[in-house]
Amino acid sequence: MAHSVFSAVKTSLRVMTSKAFDGARVPTAGRSSESSCWFSKESSSLLIAATLVLSVLLPCAHAQSASANEAAPVNSSSVKTTSVNTTSVNNPSANASAEGAERPRVPNPKDPFESFNRSVTTFNDRVDQALLQPVARAYVKVTPDLLQTGVKNFFGNLADVWSTVNNALQLKPQETVESLARVGVNTILGVGGVIDWASKMGIDRHTEDFGQTLGHWGVGSGPYLVLPLLGPSTLRDTVSLTMDFNGSPTRRVKPVSARYELLGLNLVSKRAQYLGLGDELNDLALDRYSFLRDVYLQKRLSDVWDGNPPEDTEESGQEPQGDPTQPVSPAPLESSSQAPAAP
Repeated sequence: MAHSVFSAVKTSLRVMTSKAFDGARVPTAGRSSESSCWFSKESSSLLIAATLVLSVLLPCAHAQSASANEAAPVNSSSVKTTSVNTTSVNNPSANASAEGAERPRVPNPKDPFESFNRSVTTFNDRVDQALLQPVARAYVKVTPDLLQTGVKNFFGNLADVWSTVNNALQLKPQETVESLARVGVNTILGVGGVIDWASKMGIDRHTEDFGQTLGHWGVGSGPYLVLPLLGPSTLRDTVSLTMDFNGSPTRRVKPVSARYELLGLNLVSKRAQYLGLGDELNDLALDRYSFLRDVYLQKRLSDVWDGNPPEDTEESGQEPQGDPTQPVSPAPLESSSQAPAAP
């Protein structure tokens, strides 16, 4: 804008000056003093007029140019601010993920080896995706549902044998008798446990292992652990795995190759029962590792207390002391005289 105004004024000044000098180009001889005086007056008038025009127009042009330069950064910054706000509105999860990445993870007192456990969990997940899931899907695809149910019942009947021993060690007479009855009915009438007649007859299953037996008699669970290929556990349950393995009826199967075949079939059968659970966990849980850890610890605590853990024990994460089968008496209510006065 300033350049165009200045060019127009310069052109006008040049035209006026050329006209003034063209009018003054007359022969020197015979020129009167009046014409010479006219020349000087006209030239002075033109110069004064051009100076006035420049003094008025140039400040206006510079003012317009300065205002345009000042407005340009404001417009660009407003556009940048708008784009940032639009990004934050259109993608709020980006801000949430950035805040979550900056927020430090709070350590869990039940999981002092979290870094190691997360690494083992990643390893187990990769093995599961590469090996167990494909085998389990093929097993479900080629095995009829009736045969899958028979395999599950067979290994469930073998587990009832070890549950009978642990119920007896925990001094639970009713659970011990019912577990023993399940084994007898399903082994004899159910063709070695392939058919679960005991459940149809109303005989409940009471699953117990040696880790629950230790917890029943007051042994704490210890820190949370993730075992390679075996998954979630605790220090107490890890120690009890030796007793669980030696107490299982499959330990007596010979030859050894047949024993390993049974163990492999049991593993594939169990994995086939939870094929859809992994996708649901990925959709529901923000942190899959923390979710599985908390669920496992709560389940084991509930198993030790036979589904009725006290609230204070669950909150503190400690295992119960004494006999879990005894009902927990509720805390006495405070009298109205001890209630705090309302503000």
